[in-house]
Amino acid sequence: MVEHMSTSVDDLYRADGDDAVVLHVHVQPGAGRSSIVGRHGAALKLRIAAAPEGGRANEACADLLAETFGVERGQVELVSGQSSRAKQFKLTGVDLEAFRAQLERHAAGGVRPGASANTGPEARQPRP
Repeated sequence: MVEHMSTSVDDLYRADGDDAVVLHVHVQPGAGRSSIVGRHGAALKLRIAAAPEGGRANEACADLLAETFGVERGQVELVSGQSSRAKQFKLTGVDLEAFRAQLERHAAGGVRPGASANTGPEARQPRP
């Protein structure tokens, strides 16, 4: 059993009741595509394709987090960092054990939602 891995993501989120978490994220807007790229200090780093104008990047972050952690978009709420790269999102209706396992996987090196852990970015590129 690998004990240290189970505590490796403790600084990235806090539990908020039995089925909710507040996740700390660092956002890089205006990226080529939206994806989770791993850790950034005590936050999960997201690259977001949307520009940081009119709340579009915040919406895209919420969409990416909902898809990644298997919750409905309405269960993801921005609770702090509206105009900052450092943000906190509350996710409700999550199974804490499943959330933690997904978070460990993504914090270790980032995996786009829908991609398996052993698929690289080149596997998703369209062929000429």
